[in-house]
Amino acid sequence: MANQEDAFKKVVSHAKEYGFIFPSSEIYDGLGAVYDYGQLGTELKNNIKQYWWKSMVQYHENIVGIDSAIFMHPKIWKASGHVDAFNDPLIDNKDSKKRYRADVLIEDHIAKIEDKIKKECEKAAKRFGDAFDREQFITTNARVLEHQKQIDEIRNKYAELMNANDLDGLKQLILDLGIVCPISGTRNWTDVRQFNLMFATKMGSVIDDSDTLYLRPETAQGIFVNFLNVQKSGRMKIPFGIAQIGKAFRNEIVARQFIFRMREFEQMEMQFFVRPGTELEWFKQWKEERLRWHLALGIPAEKYRYHDHEKLAHYANAATDIEFEFPFGFKELEGIHSRTDFDLSRHSEFSGKKLQYFDSELNESYTPYVIETSIGVDRTFLAIFSHALKDETLEDGSTRTVLSLPACLAPYKAAILPLVKKDGLPEKAREIMDMLKFDFMLQYDEKDAIGRRYRRQDAIGTPFCITVDNDTLQDNCVTVRDRDTMQQERISVENLRAYLHEHIQPITVK
Repeated sequence: MANQEDAFKKVVSHAKEYGFIFPSSEIYDGLGAVYDYGQLGTELKNNIKQYWWKSMVQYHENIVGIDSAIFMHPKIWKASGHVDAFNDPLIDNKDSKKRYRADVLIEDHIAKIEDKIKKECEKAAKRFGDAFDREQFITTNARVLEHQKQIDEIRNKYAELMNANDLDGLKQLILDLGIVCPISGTRNWTDVRQFNLMFATKMGSVIDDSDTLYLRPETAQGIFVNFLNVQKSGRMKIPFGIAQIGKAFRNEIVARQFIFRMREFEQMEMQFFVRPGTELEWFKQWKEERLRWHLALGIPAEKYRYHDHEKLAHYANAATDIEFEFPFGFKELEGIHSRTDFDLSRHSEFSGKKLQYFDSELNESYTPYVIETSIGVDRTFLAIFSHALKDETLEDGSTRTVLSLPACLAPYKAAILPLVKKDGLPEKAREIMDMLKFDFMLQYDEKDAIGRRYRRQDAIGTPFCITVDNDTLQDNCVTVRDRDTMQQERISVENLRAYLHEHIQPITVK
């Protein structure tokens, strides 16, 4: 656990030091669970969003994108169920005076048991070496099976209590599991209460006459209320999807873990409209396709896992999370939900407008069912960033910190480095920069020794360093250094653009 904490602290400090993420309003001592993206973080974030948008919209003929407003009619949130049911179960420790989400306390308890399974596997792997079969071990080892049985029992009990909205039972489960407050170490808990997560605000110049509006807690409803507009104006045929990237806001009482859980965050959501009766086939298909999207980033498959929901939301008939192993353990990265016809039916009921589709093949009208894929931009950023950040020991015994981002996501694709600040090298370097800057994000750097500049570019994830030296003025060639291998090769200036295009390919989902 200490190693995990150290790794996480390194992620947070590196993100700030190199201009990826800053605490919001820092000169005023910050604002809890709100962060600003710095100059490099903004580039990386935009590249992640572009990768999602291309994969979801550009590469699919039957998916289009919209950008709906953050402010929406307040009846939308009544129809969606958020006014009545968008709550977190909260519990206070009377000794520390700290407030916690009851479900997170239980999740953390489960994570500790999962950690025991992981340690059993690590011990067995050392003992058996190459002959170790992890799958066989976790399905036959008595201690692992006992731990897994505990996990399953806790999850089933928790799902049962949540489905029944049994808050007293939830408190009793926390007591039965012996869960203590991380601050006080005691079990002196209050009762569990529900807390609505929506931010309310007012619209209008006269406060007394104004309507109460909500900052949207998700982007999905903006898609549902525009279903007919998009379908008719785009002449869309079922099945088709509507995608959106946008800000959402939740008044998280227990926001934590850096940008993993924030009060202001960004979502990438796609709602896929299908014929009733086909939704579970489409659910399976999107579940598999979304995992392929993640794996295409080059992160090892063992860092991801599916988690099927025991407790289904009021609108769903199937739900799965894609979880990622962050430095603080496996947590939800993306949700895939089969939302049935709940959303369109509710908005039809509350608005008085028919939100139906006429299917010319079936010669009938119906309310489409919906498959949702919903992923946090900030969580994706954290997953990619934390996995890419590593310290390496080199052959000569020295160390370097490197951010091994996929090349097409890196903030800068290349750095242009004149070897020295004289002899016409800066002028030649600027000429190369001007030649390439319309195709690639570049950084020009002439300060410090070349080795130190290489290390600086490694730390911000730049895939290639292009060094202009005295020979460049004679042979019109530059030295291109690869971030990951640190290998160098001479490339002619006229071939540089083609070289970078070849090595910085967009990520495609196979």
